Order: sequence, then structure tokens, then C-alpha cells
Amino acid sequence: MYPELFHIGGFTMNSYGAMMALAFLCAGFVAYWQFKKRDVKPDFIYGLLIACIIGGMVGAKIHYLILHPDAWPQNLLSGEGLVWFGGLFGAIVAVVIVALLSKQRLAAIMDAGGPAVAVGYAVGRIGCFLRGCDHGTPTDLPWGVTFEQGIPPTSVPVHPTQLYETAASLVIFALLVWVISPRFKREGSLIFAFAILHGIQRLLVEFIRTNEPAALGLTQMQWISLAMIVLGAVGIWWFEAHGRVRPIMPDGGSSERDPGPAPAPNAGIGKR
Repeated sequence: MYPELFHIGGFTMNSYGAMMALAFLCAGFVAYWQFKKRDVKPDFIYGLLIACIIGGMVGAKIHYLILHPDAWPQNLLSGEGLVWFGGLFGAIVAVVIVALLSKQRLAAIMDAGGPAVAVGYAVGRIGCFLRGCDHGTPTDLPWGVTFEQGIPPTSVPVHPTQLYETAASLVIFALLVWVISPRFKREGSLIFAFAILHGIQRLLVEFIRTNEPAALGLTQMQWISLAMIVLGAVGIWWFEAHGRVRPIMPDGGSSERDPGPAPAPNAGIGKR
């Protein structure tokens, strides 16, 4: 583990903070690429990324303080104590607010967000590995890792669940972009496909994490994951039945499937 990358005078660059920043940048790059595919103004990503950072950090901190009320108020402004699901929900709220105020196509932005969040999560978990936090239970497998200065510390080899999640998220990214997205005909469904895949991934990895069960033998994160899976299934059904038909890019740059014959001029479908 490498909790600190380098020192310059009194300044210390820690690996967790560096990877978190890189995670936002990578997510922004993917979202920019996806915006271009979906005929959303690519430059809109800059303001949206700032909103995601603010909303994500606030949501992650709130979720942590809900889980650890004893950390209030001393942990309120620290860089530690951030929970992923709280950050995800906080970022979603920020994106919805900014998109609606800017009168952008929210469903298209949601579609772009699925692959972007998958990449950001993959990079962010590398930061957790370097810091030695969020690791798994003891294992005899040859790739078990010790985190003697981790959070919590362990001198016994444990599952590097951070790397498991990084690998799973990269697979989710590939599935969303090249397998699932071309099969959807309407905007808004892809973010819910991400919710299902990410929920399954987190549900499974929690069985070898050290989080304590909350109810019926499942951790709080597993219950949230189950809720995401259900919400994802409902969201896909609703958007594929009622969502806006995806536009066909005139330059042929979009890889999305042709949604079929163009609607009648007065049908009100597919208008921008």
C-alpha cells in the first residue's frame, strides 16, 4: 500500500485524494465522449462535473455521518469518512438540478452518466487499495494482501476487494458501452442498467467485506444494492416504454441502434 505519494515541503500528496481527483477526471472524460454520441453539448460537462464533485462529496459525508453519528461534528470537514452510495446519490441530485436548470436533455445525460460512473468508480477503488481501506476478509488465496497500516490494519492476508471492484466496474463499463447501449431504443435506460449491474457487483462483494450485517444477515450496503437492482429494473421498463426515442446523429457518429421509422412530423416524438 502507498498511502502517501510524495512530499514537497510541508505538503503531502496522499494516494487516496489523488485517485479520487483522477476518478472525477476520468468520469468527466467518458461523459464528454458520451455527450458527443448523444447530441448533448459536450462543454456542458464542465459545469456538470463541478456539480458532481460538490454533490458527491456532500452526499458521501452525510451518509458517513448517518452511519457514524459519533463522528459529528469533528469529522464534518475532514477529508476522511466518505461513503460511496451517499456520494453517488448526492451526485445524482446535483446532476438532476443542474440539468433541469440548464434545460438540457436529462435522460440523455443520465445515459452518459452510466459508463462515466463505472469508470470513475473503478479508478476510485484503486485509491482505496493504495490507502488500505475497504479491504475484505481473511483469505488463503495466493493474491491475498496485508494492510498493516490500513483502515483497519491487518497483518493477515485479506481479499483485495478494492481491486475486485475495479475489475468488475471496468467490465460493467464495457458491457454498458458496447453490449447494452446499442440494444436500447430510448433515452434514460442506460443509467438504470448501470444500477442493476453495480447493485449486483456490490451485493456480491459485500459477502467478503468486513461490514457488519444490518438485517437478515445482509449489510446496509447490500440492502441498498438490492434496492438499486429493483429500481434499475423498473427504470428500464419505464423508459423503454415511455422515454424519448434516441436521435440519429446526422454525421453517423452515434453507435446507437436505429430506433425505427421516423415519427410523423406532428407526433411530438424525438423533438429537441
